[in-house]
Amino acid sequence: MELFQGALEVEVILAKWYQEIAKQNYGVFIPFIGIVREEGGIEALSFDIYEPVLQEWFNKWQERAKKEGALIKMAHSLGDVALHKSSFIGAVASPKRKVALRLINEFVEDFKANAPIWKYDVIDGKRVYAKDRSTPMEGAGILGVEK
Repeated sequence: MELFQGALEVEVILAKWYQEIAKQNYGVFIPFIGIVREEGGIEALSFDIYEPVLQEWFNKWQERAKKEGALIKMAHSLGDVALHKSSFIGAVASPKRKVALRLINEFVEDFKANAPIWKYDVIDGKRVYAKDRSTPMEGAGILGVEK
């Protein structure tokens, strides 16, 4: 898991991961790249991350993948990411394509639902919590699940 300030340098990150993965004799490398798209008049997205909980969440995914002979990689942005730039890259390496295809889908879906990352819209230079597009997390205070 890697965190970067601002937009991700997709080509650099993927090239580095590919070199690492290719040397480990995996047969499949499937990346997923999230790109900030224009919607609702936003200028950018901005992200806050609670790193200890994110690391714990990611470690559970690594253990799950390891049981299937696979490896998961992830990079995410902190702070502002402009339109048409990447804020998230997830990838799965595996000896077999079916495992990698299944895991990348499950990983991305769980990431969207459970990773402790808070998203803000940047509109007129101001950060506005994107509550309508966020998934509440239990125990996350005012940004969490209402009981």
